[in-house]
Amino acid sequence: MPRIEYAGRCHCGAIGCRYTTARSPADWSVHACQCRFCRSHDALSTSDPDGQLQIFVNDAVMLQRYRFALMTADFLLCRNCGVYTAAVIESDAGRFGLINTNVLSPAPERIAVVAPISYEDENASERMIRREQRWTPVTEVPWQ
Repeated sequence: MPRIEYAGRCHCGAIGCRYTTARSPADWSVHACQCRFCRSHDALSTSDPDGQLQIFVNDAVMLQRYRFALMTADFLLCRNCGVYTAAVIESDAGRFGLINTNVLSPAPERIAVVAPISYEDENASERMIRREQRWTPVTEVPWQ
C-alpha cells in the first residue's frame, strides 16, 4: 500500500511535523486522551508503528518541550501561538511519537471515529512499553 505524507504545524508555523503512513485516515486509531492537558488543548492524537514522524522547528526559540505527570514524554508546544503539535519519547528501543491530528493541513477527509481514553492507571514502565509498541518511529527531531 502506498504511503501518504501529511504535513502539520502550529498556528504561526514555528513548529511542524511530517507524518507518513500507509493507513487511510478512516483506519487511523484516533484518541481523545482524557487527561487535563489533552482536554485543555482539545487534542486528538494518532500514531502508526509502521509509519514515520519527523519534527521540525522553524524558530527554535518558540519550541517548548513540556513534561507532566509521569515525565515520560516531551509534549511539543509553540511559545508563540500555544498550539500542542506532537509528543515524543526517547527510550532504549528508539524515539517514538504521536501527532495531534488537529494540526494537519489540509485536514484529512473521513478521519476515524474518536475514542475517549484514559491512561491514568498506568505506571511509568507500562506507559513507556505501550508507547514503544503503538507510537510512530521518529526519524528526526530538531534538538539533536
